[in-house]
Amino acid sequence: MASTLDTPSISVPSPAAVLELFKPVTWFPPMWAFMCGVVSSGMPFQGRWLFLIAGIALTGPLVCATSQAVNDWFDRHVDAINEPNRPIPSGRIPGRWGLYIAIIWTALSVVVAALTGPWVLGATVLGLALAWAYSAPPLRLKRDGVAGPFAVALSYEGLTWFTGAAVMAGALPHAPVLILAALYSFGAYGIMVLNDFKAVEGDRLLGLKSLPAELGVESAARIACAVMAAPQVIVVTLLLVAWDRPWHGLAVGVLLAVQFALMARLLGDPKKFTPWYNATGTTLYVIGMLVSAFAVRGIIGAGA
Repeated sequence: MASTLDTPSISVPSPAAVLELFKPVTWFPPMWAFMCGVVSSGMPFQGRWLFLIAGIALTGPLVCATSQAVNDWFDRHVDAINEPNRPIPSGRIPGRWGLYIAIIWTALSVVVAALTGPWVLGATVLGLALAWAYSAPPLRLKRDGVAGPFAVALSYEGLTWFTGAAVMAGALPHAPVLILAALYSFGAYGIMVLNDFKAVEGDRLLGLKSLPAELGVESAARIACAVMAAPQVIVVTLLLVAWDRPWHGLAVGVLLAVQFALMARLLGDPKKFTPWYNATGTTLYVIGMLVSAFAVRGIIGAGA
């Protein structure tokens, strides 16, 4: 197996293997956050279509795909044990092609971002830096139960929301947009903690200090629920009190109330119900993101 992983080869991987390396299924969360950023910007699409297409490419097929390639390359020895059919350990992406693809896609992401403006370029460079820091030594943030999920949450939610708004505005987004991006990014930490539940045993064996591996599934589930709920409470308060958007605030409040009911069931047996909660409670969380984005769009439109 070591020779499959480490021996250089002149073979070129197939497009199908590269696409599998990029894991398109993982592109949806950042692209959804990007859409929320576009909506919240308050800007019309006319005259910004090329920038919009570039932003969609950045958040999914470029930056997110890069993060998956980086992660698979630096996890190739672990995957050789746990997921030997993945493209790199199976040899379908031979030699050091996994690393080359990660580097090429990083550079391509920076080039596309540079064409869309300085704010998007800055967000993209930060997102790429977090992707490499998450998986690559010496930092390898994924070994830490706090820093790792926060890095992913910031990349998948906050930075992509910012990118969507900045692409449309061509400038630094308005304060309400930045506040929403920060709050929902913070809450996404809880979602990332729940995602770690599927690998608790493996994390403990490999010495990865994920929150459920360190604190236990029950304690980690309580922390995840609290972190997901707290920023939504703040969003509801802002919509009702500070931003005068009562109907949007009510809608997000109802979505949160249903999440509380779902969380109660999740906490009864976190290991069993986490996949169920990811399909239900997390869906309500991201719907609330879009509702909040439309509320902010109304504020900016009224101010204009």
